[in-house]
Amino acid sequence: MDKDIIIPNHIGIIMDGNGRWAQERGQIRTMGHKKAVSTLKDLCIHMADIGVKYVSLYAFSTENFKRDIKEVDFLMKLFINTFNKEFDFIKKRHVKVIFSGRRDPLPEGVLKAMDALVDETKNNDKLVLNICLNYGSHAEIVDMTKKVCSLYKSGKIDLNDIDEEFIQRNLYNDLPPLDFVIRTSGEYRLSNFMMYQASYAEFYFPKIYFPDFTVEEFDKAILEFNKRNRRFGGVK
Repeated sequence: MDKDIIIPNHIGIIMDGNGRWAQERGQIRTMGHKKAVSTLKDLCIHMADIGVKYVSLYAFSTENFKRDIKEVDFLMKLFINTFNKEFDFIKKRHVKVIFSGRRDPLPEGVLKAMDALVDETKNNDKLVLNICLNYGSHAEIVDMTKKVCSLYKSGKIDLNDIDEEFIQRNLYNDLPPLDFVIRTSGEYRLSNFMMYQASYAEFYFPKIYFPDFTVEEFDKAILEFNKRNRRFGGVK
């Protein structure tokens, strides 16, 4: 990557198209999810190496529980295996892992694997990898509102304490706003992904399915980001 290229501080990736990738190859949908793990590992290593500071991955939405039970069960087992065995590269790249989303109704095995990964990486400081698991932006806003109401009711805050920065701090994780959102597979929607944080993000919608979203494809996205004129509501 050219040294003059601007690297987004916080990138969001909606990893879409895994099932369709497999089906178009005559495979069952779950094979697409398995291939996506390999793609994700390569991307995380690359992003850490080029200086991305924050990455938020849309791994599983609150609505994904409506999918076929066999696919959901496979994904839960895949999460456990991935968090326990496939993330060794994180230690070498000093990646800190956090999670955004509701813990209920995630299986106990998934929660244990999540908690272990968070604890093992809590002191890492090169790249923050925010995995959005059982996540929905609507749910996050509801949960944040309940948290703020509880703080107000207990007398810990005053109404005048509530501003945009306060809201940001009381979401699932206190992260900087998204600069760049990538959704693979050619779909043009956010699908309930970090809507508050993406208020002024740039968007990129490659038609390629996520399992084929290689490091080279990612670099194409970064080059596209560098062509954008970010105005944040002003005029430039």
